Amino acid sequence: MSFSKLTRRGLIKTSAVAGAGLALPTYLRAQESGFTNAPTGSTVTLGFNVPQTGPYAEEGLDELRAQELAVQHLNGEGDGGMMNTFSSKALKGNGILGKKVTFVTGDTQTKSDAARASAQSMIQKDGAIMINGGSSSGVAVAVQDLCQSAGVIFMAGLTHANDTTGKDKKANGFRHFFNAYMSAAALAPVLKAEYGTDRTAYHLTADYNWGWTQQESIQAATEAMGWQTANNVLTPLATTDFSSYIAPVLNSGADVLVLNHYGGNMVNSLTNAIQFDLLSKEVNGKKMEIVVPLYSELMAAGAGENIKGVLGSMNWNWQLQDEGSKAFTKSFGEKYGRPPSNSAHTCYVQTLLYADAVERAGSFNPCAVVEALEGFEFDGMGNGPTLYRADDHQCFKDVLVVRGTENPTTEYDTLEIVEQTPVEQVTYPPDHPLFAGGDLGECNPGA
Repeated sequence: MSFSKLTRRGLIKTSAVAGAGLALPTYLRAQESGFTNAPTGSTVTLGFNVPQTGPYAEEGLDELRAQELAVQHLNGEGDGGMMNTFSSKALKGNGILGKKVTFVTGDTQTKSDAARASAQSMIQKDGAIMINGGSSSGVAVAVQDLCQSAGVIFMAGLTHANDTTGKDKKANGFRHFFNAYMSAAALAPVLKAEYGTDRTAYHLTADYNWGWTQQESIQAATEAMGWQTANNVLTPLATTDFSSYIAPVLNSGADVLVLNHYGGNMVNSLTNAIQFDLLSKEVNGKKMEIVVPLYSELMAAGAGENIKGVLGSMNWNWQLQDEGSKAFTKSFGEKYGRPPSNSAHTCYVQTLLYADAVERAGSFNPCAVVEALEGFEFDGMGNGPTLYRADDHQCFKDVLVVRGTENPTTEYDTLEIVEQTPVEQVTYPPDHPLFAGGDLGECNPGA
């Protein structure tokens, strides 16, 4: 590893001088003094922190399925899945650095405090060296902060808020999932082509940081193409009946309802909107439309026929025909009897990416792992060529625009891919105003 590369990544501070020479790089200093949960035996423990109860529990269950599958593949069990298509060939199916991979789990409950507590328990009591998962941006921000302080790597799960790799970014944290800005950048041209530029939107928004940044992003993108915004109403995460929020839409003058909801919230709010027969209404001489900026297969299945024709965006979909997606879908389907969701894909890929970074770095030291992941370019994991940007640890790849299938052929044929938006269309500069504030800081190796 060259001096110039270390300097570029910020692991050597050129102003730090010890005696006659430069100070040791951060991760080398940590190797001398140890780091949090350094594996000493024949195994290494990963922590999978997902919602096992609460409104996003279905997503959490699929994340756990995928994480268990990833561990099997890392340990040389099964067909290897995406390890066979991954452009990096560091993983050999003999664990990580020759140590068998074990795992522990925690329940985030889709609550920040509960998620921090479960992650802390896995780190302190179980010796987890990496935390992976979650299905809420509020949870992700809280756990990422904890992992930064504890000195372990955090691979964020389903976190779509801009803040996760924006104002709340941390050096020990990485995100494979796309974000709210990317959803808006991918969706806006399709919405313009399908519905035109003379539209008025009414937003219902989950009242936490994901909902806020999703609404902000989609409003900015649609207003830039000529749409107006009638209203934005915040809804508590614990809401199950959205009828009282849907009724005012009919008298607002809006002809598009944007549901900035996810998981069970989206299923319930969309169901209530259909019960009000919104899609049969005409407003301003135009057919009323509904948009769901962030989709998942599990949400679509829960909403049933109500999602027919409704547009949204996704991070990944099992119907993609690249070799990596086909390999993962085959492995997951053979083990669980169903196609994987995009939440499953995210957590599976992140588990392999962490293991691969350790192998390439030749160390479990978190600062060595950060060095291996920053600026890492790869392929074979779905969505085409992919980059982990060093500036903010955000992953950049193609984004999908999807629509609820009008005539499904199977119970899993719920969404159809409308467009695979190229990564160039959803890429933004690190200092974009929607991501302003915050400091990535330096890697913390912990103990």
